[in-house]
Amino acid sequence: MRVSILASGSKGNAVYVELDGIRLLIDAGISAARIKKSLTQYGVVPQSLDAVLVTHEHIDHVRGLRALCKQYRLPVLATRGTLENIEDAASLADDDMHSITGEFSIGSVRVQPFATSHDAAEPCGFRIEGSACCTLATDLGVVTDSVQDAIDGADVLVLEANHDPEMLRRGGYPWPLKRRILSNRGHLANNEAAWALMRMKKHPRKVYLAHLSEENNRPGLAHDTVHDILSAHGVVLDIESCLPEGGAETII
Repeated sequence: MRVSILASGSKGNAVYVELDGIRLLIDAGISAARIKKSLTQYGVVPQSLDAVLVTHEHIDHVRGLRALCKQYRLPVLATRGTLENIEDAASLADDDMHSITGEFSIGSVRVQPFATSHDAAEPCGFRIEGSACCTLATDLGVVTDSVQDAIDGADVLVLEANHDPEMLRRGGYPWPLKRRILSNRGHLANNEAAWALMRMKKHPRKVYLAHLSEENNRPGLAHDTVHDILSAHGVVLDIESCLPEGGAETII
């Protein structure tokens, strides 16, 4: 299994997962040109992708979707609520848009979408499983039981650690935006990510802390907060904070 972070943060998100010969792009929140360039750096051409999985319709997850799919005619898989609310979705070919309602397979790889609590139409995360397992859980205000089940046992986990609550409260965001981020339909804080990891029955071999706020977090702060909480309870994991420009990769 290969997991490559192409971009992560409020300006754009995209993750490449290759497992058992299946090539998937999760979200296309950066330009199609940048996606192509990033994939090429890993020796992958966009036309070799088997599908694009979309977590939700916010622009930082779909910015390059239309151009990418029009150029390469890639299948797009997302919940009905997401498909119906993607900006300019009408310009995408109906044959390329596929609504998902539960677990499905692409080749020998099983993909389990799971509901996330976020202020979008019908957001979800994805558990991708074959000879190894990767789970992506970002853009969620709370870790529900179903999310906890979905992340448990993943070999590679991409988990949101969006903000430091104190930085957010003291920062310059208007209060309505702060309230949205802190809500159960907002974004996960560093300490909340740590406790989700603590509750796992089987810990991952690699954890990527993702979707870090550039205004209300720092890569080192996110890493140290999660690391310190885990260490205090005798848990040591391989943790890495994702940067906006991506560049991180794990091969298992």
